[in-house]
Amino acid sequence: MMMSNVRIVIAGSLAALSLAPLPAPFASPSIAQESPSPARPQALWSGFSSPVGMGFDSTGNLYVAEWSAGRVSRIDPQGNRSTFADELSGPSGLTIGPDDSIYVASYSRDEIYRFTPDGARSVHVTGLATPAGLSFDRAGRLIIANRRTNQILAVTETRQLVAVIDGLNIPVGAVQTPDGGHVVSNLGGGVTILRPDGTRIEAGSAFATPGPGVAMTREGRVFVVDYGGTTVREILPDGRNRAIAEGLRSPVGLTLTPDGRSLLTAAWGDGTIYRISIPD
Repeated sequence: MMMSNVRIVIAGSLAALSLAPLPAPFASPSIAQESPSPARPQALWSGFSSPVGMGFDSTGNLYVAEWSAGRVSRIDPQGNRSTFADELSGPSGLTIGPDDSIYVASYSRDEIYRFTPDGARSVHVTGLATPAGLSFDRAGRLIIANRRTNQILAVTETRQLVAVIDGLNIPVGAVQTPDGGHVVSNLGGGVTILRPDGTRIEAGSAFATPGPGVAMTREGRVFVVDYGGTTVREILPDGRNRAIAEGLRSPVGLTLTPDGRSLLTAAWGDGTIYRISIPD
């Protein structure tokens, strides 16, 4: 059902990478000039109901927000699946905090929930406008792709919302890069690279429709799903991109595995989570 909702609500209504001439912008692969053939992803788990946001805690548990089912599922390191939280309304973005708290965006109720590792739930932030992808910036602030206002927002220590980036094109996912810039995926089209000096590069012409899944390696390499297509692509600092995996049915979620060597992506079209090896 999210597929129809998201293709209408999201597609009708579902940024910014900072590449200033500062030291250490987000990283390029060592063979950026070459484009090896995209990999075929490895299917790991199936049977999810419109999976979107995903994230690992410090002990290796994987959490998956399932939009249509209104729940968050947990897969332990041995592969056992259980329901972590249910009776949610349009769970979309998901990220894990430094203390292993789980943050989940309610796309339908315009709020963010915070769960303790044992499942205790509280409302963390309200007053949003169809929040989608979630992540943390280098200062430890929760950042939110606030789709309806075309902004990336940050949550302060007092739980106030402050605008980090304005004037986007229906943003649904974002990460802050090592140089202090951002990369934003826009459901309305394109991937925005915002440098620390405010310079913007629009870098998503190869995407059909960028989705909420934006992930970054520890070295600063950035990857974005093509929700309207079949690929996961790496965004390069100069605005180019390359497909690293293909053959997916509307990939929407994306997260880095604990060992840093692979990505997991959740496909909306078949409810399956896949593993993608990160190329050199």
